[in-house]
Amino acid sequence: MSKFVAVCSAAASIVFGLALAQVRADHRAVTLAVTMTNDPVSNQIKVYDAATNALLQTLSTQGQGNAGGNARGVRQYRNELFAAVNNASNTVAIFTRKGDRLVFDKLVTTTSAPVSVDFGNDHMYVAGATTIDSFAIHHDDVDGIDGTTSLELSGGGAPPAGSTAQVGVIDERHALVTLKTDPEPGTVDIIALQDGAVANASPTAVSAPAGTLTPFGFAVYPDGTAVITLAHSSQDGLFRDGAFKTVVDAGQAAPCWMTRVGKYVFTANTGSQTISRLIGTGNNVFVDSTVAASIATGGAPADIDADGGVLGVVDHRASQSHLSLFTYNRFGELTASGAPIAIGVPNANGIAIMSPAR
Repeated sequence: MSKFVAVCSAAASIVFGLALAQVRADHRAVTLAVTMTNDPVSNQIKVYDAATNALLQTLSTQGQGNAGGNARGVRQYRNELFAAVNNASNTVAIFTRKGDRLVFDKLVTTTSAPVSVDFGNDHMYVAGATTIDSFAIHHDDVDGIDGTTSLELSGGGAPPAGSTAQVGVIDERHALVTLKTDPEPGTVDIIALQDGAVANASPTAVSAPAGTLTPFGFAVYPDGTAVITLAHSSQDGLFRDGAFKTVVDAGQAAPCWMTRVGKYVFTANTGSQTISRLIGTGNNVFVDSTVAASIATGGAPADIDADGGVLGVVDHRASQSHLSLFTYNRFGELTASGAPIAIGVPNANGIAIMSPAR
Protein backbone atom coordinates (compact mmCIF):
# COMPACT_ATOMS: atom_id res chain seq x y z
CA MET A 1 0.00 0.00 0.00
CA SER A 2 1.35 3.42 -0.98
CA LYS A 3 1.88 6.13 1.54
CA PHE A 4 -0.90 8.11 -0.18
CA VAL A 5 -3.43 5.27 0.18
CA ALA A 6 -2.46 4.73 3.81
CA VAL A 7 -2.94 8.40 4.60
CA CYS A 8 -6.33 8.43 2.83
CA SER A 9 -7.42 5.30 4.70
CA ALA A 10 -6.45 6.86 8.03
CA ALA A 11 -8.27 10.07 7.14
CA ALA A 12 -11.41 8.13 6.17
CA SER A 13 -11.32 6.29 9.50
CA ILE A 14 -11.12 9.58 11.37
CA VAL A 15 -14.02 11.06 9.38
CA PHE A 16 -16.12 7.93 9.94
CA GLY A 17 -15.34 8.02 13.66
CA LEU A 18 -16.33 11.66 13.89
CA ALA A 19 -19.56 10.98 11.99
CA LEU A 20 -20.40 8.08 14.31
CA ALA A 21 -19.72 10.26 17.34
CA GLN A 22 -22.04 12.91 15.88
CA VAL A 23 -24.80 10.35 15.32
CA ARG A 24 -24.44 9.16 18.90
CA ALA A 25 -24.55 12.76 20.15
CA ASP A 26 -27.68 13.43 18.07
CA HIS A 27 -29.38 10.40 19.64
CA ARG A 28 -29.02 11.65 23.19
CA ALA A 29 -31.32 10.28 25.86
CA VAL A 30 -34.44 12.44 26.08
CA THR A 31 -36.49 13.32 29.15
CA LEU A 32 -40.12 13.87 28.20
CA ALA A 33 -42.55 16.37 29.76
CA VAL A 34 -46.12 15.37 28.95
CA THR A 35 -49.32 17.30 29.63
CA MET A 36 -52.98 16.99 28.61
CA THR A 37 -55.01 19.61 26.76
CA ASN A 38 -58.16 18.52 28.65
CA ASP A 39 -60.32 19.56 25.71
CA PRO A 40 -63.99 18.73 26.45
CA VAL A 41 -64.60 17.67 22.84
CA SER A 42 -61.32 16.27 21.53
CA ASN A 43 -58.79 15.61 24.28
CA GLN A 44 -55.07 15.38 23.44
CA ILE A 45 -51.68 15.04 25.07
CA LYS A 46 -48.65 17.15 24.21
CA VAL A 47 -45.14 15.71 24.51
CA TYR A 48 -42.15 18.05 24.98
CA ASP A 49 -38.39 17.54 25.08
CA ALA A 50 -37.55 18.72 28.60
CA ALA A 51 -34.01 19.75 27.55
CA THR A 52 -34.92 21.91 24.56
CA ASN A 53 -38.59 22.73 25.34
CA ALA A 54 -39.43 21.59 21.79
CA LEU A 55 -42.85 20.10 21.09
CA LEU A 56 -42.27 16.52 19.90
CA GLN A 57 -45.82 15.17 19.55
CA THR A 58 -49.50 15.99 19.81
CA LEU A 59 -51.58 12.82 20.21
CA SER A 60 -55.31 12.18 20.58
CA THR A 61 -56.52 10.48 23.75
CA GLN A 62 -59.50 9.11 21.80
CA GLY A 63 -61.91 10.77 24.21
CA GLN A 64 -63.21 13.92 25.87
CA GLY A 65 -61.50 15.84 28.65
CA ASN A 66 -63.04 18.39 31.06
CA ALA A 67 -61.45 17.32 34.37
CA GLY A 68 -61.12 20.05 36.98
CA GLY A 69 -60.13 20.56 40.61
CA ASN A 70 -57.98 17.43 40.48
CA ALA A 71 -54.38 16.27 40.73
CA ARG A 72 -52.57 13.69 38.61
CA GLY A 73 -54.92 13.72 35.67
CA VAL A 74 -51.94 12.21 33.86
CA ARG A 75 -49.36 9.81 35.27
CA GLN A 76 -46.36 7.82 34.05
CA TYR A 77 -45.13 4.41 35.17
CA ARG A 78 -41.49 3.29 35.06
CA ASN A 79 -40.92 5.70 32.17
CA GLU A 80 -42.61 3.11 29.92
CA LEU A 81 -46.37 3.66 30.33
CA PHE A 82 -48.39 6.88 30.34
CA ALA A 83 -52.05 7.37 31.29
CA ALA A 84 -54.41 10.32 30.76
CA VAL A 85 -58.00 10.70 31.97
CA ASN A 86 -60.86 11.29 29.56
CA ASN A 87 -63.14 12.70 32.23
CA ALA A 88 -66.21 13.24 30.05
CA SER A 89 -65.84 9.85 28.34
CA ASN A 90 -65.39 7.63 31.42
CA THR A 91 -62.16 6.25 29.96
CA VAL A 92 -58.42 6.41 30.58
CA ALA A 93 -56.09 6.53 27.57
CA ILE A 94 -52.99 4.34 27.81
CA PHE A 95 -49.82 5.07 25.84
CA THR A 96 -46.59 3.11 25.60
CA ARG A 97 -43.15 4.59 25.10
CA LYS A 98 -41.13 3.75 22.01
CA GLY A 99 -37.75 5.44 22.29
CA ASP A 100 -38.40 9.17 22.50
CA ARG A 101 -42.01 8.96 21.38
CA LEU A 102 -45.34 7.84 22.87
CA VAL A 103 -47.70 5.53 21.00
CA PHE A 104 -51.43 5.18 21.74
CA ASP A 105 -52.21 1.70 23.05
CA LYS A 106 -55.78 1.43 24.29
CA LEU A 107 -58.69 2.83 26.28
CA VAL A 108 -59.87 1.34 29.57
CA THR A 109 -63.33 2.11 30.92
CA THR A 110 -63.90 3.34 34.48
CA THR A 111 -66.93 3.04 36.74
CA SER A 112 -67.26 6.81 37.23
CA ALA A 113 -65.84 9.90 35.52
CA PRO A 114 -62.05 9.59 36.04
CA VAL A 115 -60.01 12.44 37.54
CA SER A 116 -56.77 11.01 38.97
CA VAL A 117 -54.35 8.15 38.20
CA ASP A 118 -51.56 6.41 40.10
CA PHE A 119 -49.47 3.26 39.63
CA GLY A 120 -48.09 0.73 42.09
CA ASN A 121 -48.25 -2.91 43.13
CA ASP A 122 -48.34 -3.91 39.43
CA HIS A 123 -51.63 -2.05 39.11
CA MET A 124 -53.07 1.18 37.80
CA TYR A 125 -55.49 2.97 40.15
CA VAL A 126 -58.09 5.46 38.93
CA ALA A 127 -60.09 7.70 41.25
CA GLY A 128 -63.32 8.90 39.72
CA ALA A 129 -66.20 11.11 40.76
CA THR A 130 -67.67 8.45 43.08
CA THR A 131 -65.48 5.33 42.82
CA ILE A 132 -61.93 4.01 42.70
CA ASP A 133 -60.96 1.26 40.24
CA SER A 134 -57.89 -0.94 39.88
CA PHE A 135 -56.44 -2.45 36.71
CA ALA A 136 -53.78 -5.15 36.72
CA ILE A 137 -50.56 -4.61 34.75
CA HIS A 138 -48.89 -7.60 33.10
CA HIS A 139 -45.65 -7.16 31.14
CA ASP A 140 -46.24 -3.42 30.70
CA ASP A 141 -49.80 -4.05 29.47
CA VAL A 142 -52.79 -2.62 31.35
CA ASP A 143 -55.54 -5.24 31.62
CA GLY A 144 -59.21 -4.83 32.45
CA ILE A 145 -60.64 -3.72 35.76
CA ASP A 146 -60.06 -6.16 38.64
CA GLY A 147 -61.43 -4.23 41.61
CA THR A 148 -63.66 -1.29 42.51
CA THR A 149 -65.30 0.33 45.49
CA SER A 150 -67.33 3.46 46.20
CA LEU A 151 -65.79 6.56 47.76
CA GLU A 152 -67.30 7.89 50.99
CA LEU A 153 -67.26 11.09 53.01
CA SER A 154 -66.22 11.02 56.65
CA GLY A 155 -69.71 12.14 57.63
CA GLY A 156 -71.31 9.47 55.46
CA GLY A 157 -72.62 9.43 51.94
CA ALA A 158 -71.11 9.70 48.49
CA PRO A 159 -68.86 12.61 47.54
CA PRO A 160 -70.58 15.45 45.65
CA ALA A 161 -69.59 16.26 42.09
CA GLY A 162 -66.16 17.82 41.78
CA SER A 163 -64.85 16.77 45.19
CA THR A 164 -62.43 13.97 44.20
CA ALA A 165 -58.88 15.33 44.14
CA GLN A 166 -56.15 12.66 43.99
CA VAL A 167 -55.43 8.96 44.31
CA GLY A 168 -52.08 7.66 45.55
CA VAL A 169 -50.62 4.33 46.64
CA ILE A 170 -49.12 4.32 50.13
CA ASP A 171 -48.10 0.64 50.46
CA GLU A 172 -48.97 -2.88 49.29
CA ARG A 173 -52.23 -2.91 51.20
CA HIS A 174 -53.56 0.64 50.95
CA ALA A 175 -54.20 3.59 48.69
CA LEU A 176 -55.50 7.05 49.58
CA VAL A 177 -58.07 9.26 47.88
CA THR A 178 -58.53 12.89 48.94
CA LEU A 179 -62.00 14.46 48.87
CA LYS A 180 -62.61 18.20 49.24
CA THR A 181 -65.98 19.27 50.60
CA ASP A 182 -65.93 22.93 51.66
CA PRO A 183 -67.17 24.22 54.07
CA GLU A 184 -66.61 20.85 55.78
CA PRO A 185 -62.93 20.02 56.44
CA GLY A 186 -62.84 17.25 53.80
CA THR A 187 -62.01 13.55 53.80
CA VAL A 188 -59.12 11.17 53.21
CA ASP A 189 -60.42 7.76 52.13
CA ILE A 190 -58.16 4.82 52.98
CA ILE A 191 -58.71 2.15 50.33
CA ALA A 192 -57.99 -1.50 51.16
CA LEU A 193 -56.01 -3.47 48.57
CA GLN A 194 -55.83 -7.23 48.18
CA ASP A 195 -53.04 -8.62 46.00
CA GLY A 196 -52.82 -5.14 44.49
CA ALA A 197 -56.49 -4.95 43.51
CA VAL A 198 -59.03 -2.66 45.16
CA ALA A 199 -60.85 -4.81 47.69
CA ASN A 200 -64.62 -5.09 47.71
CA ALA A 201 -64.91 -3.19 50.97
CA SER A 202 -65.96 0.27 52.06
CA PRO A 203 -63.08 2.69 52.56
CA THR A 204 -62.09 4.02 55.95
CA ALA A 205 -63.13 7.67 55.71
CA VAL A 206 -60.95 9.99 57.83
CA SER A 207 -61.91 13.62 58.36
CA ALA A 208 -59.36 16.36 57.85
CA PRO A 209 -58.48 18.02 61.18
CA ALA A 210 -60.82 20.59 62.67
CA GLY A 211 -59.88 24.09 61.58
CA THR A 212 -58.50 22.91 58.23
CA LEU A 213 -60.01 22.79 54.76
CA THR A 214 -59.60 20.78 51.59
CA PRO A 215 -57.17 17.84 51.60
CA PHE A 216 -55.99 17.95 48.01
CA GLY A 217 -52.62 16.91 46.55
CA PHE A 218 -50.21 14.63 48.36
CA ALA A 219 -46.85 12.89 48.09
CA VAL A 220 -45.91 9.60 49.73
CA TYR A 221 -42.62 8.57 51.37
CA PRO A 222 -41.38 4.96 51.12
CA ASP A 223 -42.31 4.41 54.78
CA GLY A 224 -45.99 5.03 53.99
CA THR A 225 -46.29 8.54 55.43
CA ALA A 226 -48.01 11.09 53.21
CA VAL A 227 -47.63 14.84 53.16
CA ILE A 228 -51.02 16.29 52.16
CA THR A 229 -51.90 19.86 51.21
CA LEU A 230 -54.85 21.44 53.02
CA ALA A 231 -55.42 23.86 50.20
CA HIS A 232 -58.12 26.26 51.33
CA SER A 233 -56.69 26.79 54.80
CA SER A 234 -53.14 27.21 53.39
CA GLN A 235 -51.71 24.38 55.46
CA ASP A 236 -49.84 21.11 55.00
CA GLY A 237 -50.45 17.97 57.02
CA LEU A 238 -48.63 14.73 57.77
CA PHE A 239 -50.81 11.62 57.45
CA ARG A 240 -49.64 8.31 58.91
CA ASP A 241 -51.23 5.15 60.31
CA GLY A 242 -54.69 6.31 59.29
CA ALA A 243 -54.59 9.74 60.92
CA PHE A 244 -53.22 13.25 60.59
CA LYS A 245 -50.24 13.50 62.95
CA THR A 246 -49.53 17.20 62.54
CA VAL A 247 -50.54 20.29 60.56
CA VAL A 248 -48.35 23.32 59.77
CA ASP A 249 -48.92 26.67 58.12
CA ALA A 250 -47.70 26.59 54.53
CA GLY A 251 -46.56 30.22 54.48
CA GLN A 252 -48.06 30.54 50.98
CA ALA A 253 -51.64 30.83 49.75
CA ALA A 254 -53.52 27.75 48.58
CA PRO A 255 -50.92 24.96 48.32
CA CYS A 256 -52.67 22.43 46.08
CA TRP A 257 -50.36 19.98 44.24
CA MET A 258 -47.35 17.99 45.42
CA THR A 259 -44.49 15.88 44.11
CA ARG A 260 -41.61 14.24 45.98
CA VAL A 261 -37.92 14.07 45.09
CA GLY A 262 -36.02 12.02 47.65
CA LYS A 263 -36.52 13.67 51.04
CA TYR A 264 -37.93 16.87 49.51
CA VAL A 265 -41.60 17.52 48.74
CA PHE A 266 -42.48 20.37 46.39
CA THR A 267 -45.86 22.10 46.49
CA ALA A 268 -47.43 24.25 43.79
CA ASN A 269 -49.18 27.16 45.49
CA THR A 270 -52.11 28.42 43.44
CA GLY A 271 -52.81 31.57 45.43
CA SER A 272 -49.18 32.73 45.59
CA GLN A 273 -48.03 31.49 42.14
CA THR A 274 -44.98 29.89 43.76
CA ILE A 275 -43.36 26.55 44.53
CA SER A 276 -42.42 25.65 48.11
CA ARG A 277 -40.04 22.95 49.35
CA LEU A 278 -40.97 20.82 52.38
CA ILE A 279 -39.46 17.95 54.34
CA GLY A 280 -41.61 15.35 56.06
CA THR A 281 -40.61 13.01 58.87
CA GLY A 282 -42.50 10.37 60.79
CA ASN A 283 -44.19 12.97 62.96
CA ASN A 284 -43.59 16.43 61.50
CA VAL A 285 -43.60 18.56 58.38
CA PHE A 286 -41.05 21.35 57.94
CA VAL A 287 -41.17 24.15 55.39
CA ASP A 288 -37.60 24.08 54.12
CA SER A 289 -38.08 26.92 51.62
CA THR A 290 -41.25 28.97 51.50
CA VAL A 291 -40.46 30.13 47.95
CA ALA A 292 -38.18 27.67 46.18
CA ALA A 293 -39.23 29.20 42.83
CA SER A 294 -41.84 31.52 41.37
CA ILE A 295 -44.05 30.96 38.35
CA ALA A 296 -42.63 33.42 35.82
CA THR A 297 -45.90 33.79 33.91
CA GLY A 298 -47.74 34.92 37.03
CA GLY A 299 -50.26 32.18 36.34
CA ALA A 300 -51.96 29.94 38.86
CA PRO A 301 -50.29 26.50 39.08
CA ALA A 302 -52.44 23.55 38.05
CA ASP A 303 -50.22 20.49 38.72
CA ILE A 304 -46.61 19.49 39.37
CA ASP A 305 -44.35 16.49 38.80
CA ALA A 306 -40.64 15.70 38.97
CA ASP A 307 -38.24 12.94 37.95
CA GLY A 308 -34.65 12.49 36.83
CA GLY A 309 -33.49 16.02 37.68
CA VAL A 310 -36.42 17.78 35.99
CA LEU A 311 -39.46 19.39 37.66
CA GLY A 312 -42.44 20.59 35.65
CA VAL A 313 -45.37 22.83 36.59
CA VAL A 314 -48.48 23.62 34.55
CA ASP A 315 -50.19 26.98 35.13
CA HIS A 316 -53.22 28.86 33.83
CA ARG A 317 -53.41 32.55 33.05
CA ALA A 318 -55.62 34.68 30.79
CA SER A 319 -57.10 31.75 28.83
CA GLN A 320 -53.63 30.32 28.20
CA SER A 321 -51.86 27.41 29.87
CA HIS A 322 -48.11 27.24 30.30
CA LEU A 323 -45.55 24.60 31.15
CA SER A 324 -42.57 25.74 33.23
CA LEU A 325 -39.59 23.42 33.55
CA PHE A 326 -36.89 23.51 36.22
CA THR A 327 -33.81 21.46 37.01
CA TYR A 328 -33.09 20.49 40.61
CA ASN A 329 -29.96 19.43 42.46
CA ARG A 330 -29.41 17.16 45.47
CA PHE A 331 -30.27 20.02 47.81
CA GLY A 332 -33.67 20.53 46.17
CA GLU A 333 -32.62 23.86 44.67
CA LEU A 334 -34.57 24.77 41.53
CA THR A 335 -33.23 26.50 38.41
CA ALA A 336 -35.52 27.58 35.57
CA SER A 337 -34.86 25.67 32.35
CA GLY A 338 -35.67 28.08 29.55
CA ALA A 339 -38.73 30.28 29.16
CA PRO A 340 -42.21 28.95 30.01
CA ILE A 341 -43.88 27.07 27.16
CA ALA A 342 -47.25 28.29 25.89
CA ILE A 343 -49.31 25.12 25.55
CA GLY A 344 -51.95 26.78 23.36
CA VAL A 345 -55.04 25.73 25.32
CA PRO A 346 -56.83 27.35 28.27
CA ASN A 347 -57.20 24.44 30.70
CA ALA A 348 -54.26 22.06 30.40
CA ASN A 349 -54.47 19.45 33.13
CA GLY A 350 -51.69 17.33 34.60
CA ILE A 351 -47.96 16.97 34.03
CA ALA A 352 -45.77 13.89 33.95
CA ILE A 353 -41.98 13.88 33.67
CA MET A 354 -40.60 10.73 32.00
CA SER A 355 -36.86 10.12 32.37
CA PRO A 356 -34.95 8.67 29.39
CA ALA A 357 -36.05 5.25 28.24
CA ARG A 358 -33.88 2.41 29.47
